[in-house]
Amino acid sequence: MIKWIKLFNNQYLGFWLLGIVLFAIQEIPYMVMPFIKLKSNPIMNMTETSEILNALEKILGSFCIALIIFTVNKETTFFEIGTGIQKIAFISMISVLLLNFFGWALYFKGYQSIAIMMFFIVFLPPLYYICIGVWRKNWILVYSGIAFLLVHSTHVFKNLTKN
Repeated sequence: MIKWIKLFNNQYLGFWLLGIVLFAIQEIPYMVMPFIKLKSNPIMNMTETSEILNALEKILGSFCIALIIFTVNKETTFFEIGTGIQKIAFISMISVLLLNFFGWALYFKGYQSIAIMMFFIVFLPPLYYICIGVWRKNWILVYSGIAFLLVHSTHVFKNLTKN
């Protein structure tokens, strides 16, 4: 973990290699999707309903990813589970990731109801980012993750329910 410039309080602009790994792990379903023959793929074939929500979603999602990788806390090391709320957040992060993978398995098997997609595939990735933020005491990521969760969920729900 590298710290370059102090942003505020204990937050630094820096670089956390494990942040790239955590992001890449969460993206595994998208990496394997081209190799799976899906009868239907509503997540990848949604009709866009709002260019504003689409742009805001992309900005917030990219910002969260950048914050995972480039914002570090002075008090944390490369890898430490922590205690108290940080330990709960770490366990929650792992649980959320496993639930997300379970949801993708359902999706790949053809269980593609709006409820399954919204909970497992849409709601959980921003929650994963929020858990990383709490675990790493990255409060900018926590608040950005909450905003991303709201915009991402609203945007995808509107796209999936457009008739």
